[in-house]
Amino acid sequence: MNDRYYFKKLAADRLKRVYDLAPPRIQQYLRAELDYTLKLMPENATVLELGCGYGRVLKAMSPKARLVVGIDSALSSLELAKSYCVDQLNIHLACMDASRLAFRDGSFDVVVCIQNGVSAFHVDQRKLIGESMRVMRPGGLALFSSYAEKFWDVRLDWFEKQSLLGLVGEIDYEKTGNGFIVCKDGFTATTATAQSFRELTADLDADFDIVEVDESSLFCVIRK
Repeated sequence: MNDRYYFKKLAADRLKRVYDLAPPRIQQYLRAELDYTLKLMPENATVLELGCGYGRVLKAMSPKARLVVGIDSALSSLELAKSYCVDQLNIHLACMDASRLAFRDGSFDVVVCIQNGVSAFHVDQRKLIGESMRVMRPGGLALFSSYAEKFWDVRLDWFEKQSLLGLVGEIDYEKTGNGFIVCKDGFTATTATAQSFRELTADLDADFDIVEVDESSLFCVIRK
């Protein structure tokens, strides 16, 4: 989604409704991504989440982390996150562009951009990953995820439910397919494939793995 669409139509309470209406298989997918992230995340790490929205992932990571910083470009989502995570004292929030991070080099042990964030931002993905690498400490971990190809029908069904409730526009079925969802009001959602993850990480001075989780997610796991 572009920033203008996100600000106007899919931030804060409206974004929360998207996840509240998630059917059981989507809930399983969301939980599986969190579980995999928590499994890889070291204890007492300093963690940065890109595109934190109203704080779902932040809240799940907080008990295991020393510090969790969530950034988002929508102030309304950050305001909701402030109340949603009010009891987690190690969570800090900032309004920021994920492709131009205002943090010093080597500030974080872990950078998290899951649940298709790498595609949802609609920014230069190389720059997004490059900035994540810059703010990671040596030995750090970055997690990026997108949808597995075999999850397409479930994903499309979820977006159809969102469309029926007016959370996103009417789906343009002539342009929708092959991992790409297009709505007639301008909303778009793409997918990062295993090949695109390989191309995005090929020039990095880091090790990476491509891992499928729960037959619903494709993770790019980068170790600096």
